[in-house]
Amino acid sequence: MDFSPITPDLFIGTTPAADDYNRLRALGVRLVINMRHEQGPAPDPHPNPIQLLWLRTRDNPFFPISIPKLTLGASAALEIIRAGGKVYTHCAYGRHRGVVMGAAVLIAQGHDPYAAMKLIKKNRPIADPFIFYIRPRILKFAHSWDSTPRA
Repeated sequence: MDFSPITPDLFIGTTPAADDYNRLRALGVRLVINMRHEQGPAPDPHPNPIQLLWLRTRDNPFFPISIPKLTLGASAALEIIRAGGKVYTHCAYGRHRGVVMGAAVLIAQGHDPYAAMKLIKKNRPIADPFIFYIRPRILKFAHSWDSTPRA
C-alpha cells in the first residue's frame, strides 16, 4: 500500500489489502473510502473493523465522477473527523479518483478548491488533481457543496 498524509486527518493512496488495515488503524483511520469501480474493499478482519465506504466510480473522462457520490463521501468523512477519527481515500494508484474524494473532504472542511488541489499535489506528487477531467469535478463539487443547505 502506497499512501501519503495530506493533513493530520486525511490520507490518500492506493488500494489497501486486508493486511494493511492494522497499519491504517494504528494511524487513527476510522473510515476508508474506496473510489474504484472494479474492485470492492477487502473486508477488515479485525473485531472492530474500520468503516468501509465503496463509491464505485470509473477513472475515465467519459464517465464523470458523480457529485452525489462525492457529497456522500465528504459527509461521511466529516462525521468521522469530527468524532476524532481519520480518513483514507483511495483508488487504484492514488492519482485521480481517490484524489477527487480527498479534495472533496478538504473542501467540506472549508478549504478553497484550488488550495485543496495544491495541498494534495504538494503532499502526494503522483496525484494529478489538475488533469483536464479531474479538476472540473473538484470545482463542480466545491460549487455544489457551497450551495447545499446544511443543518
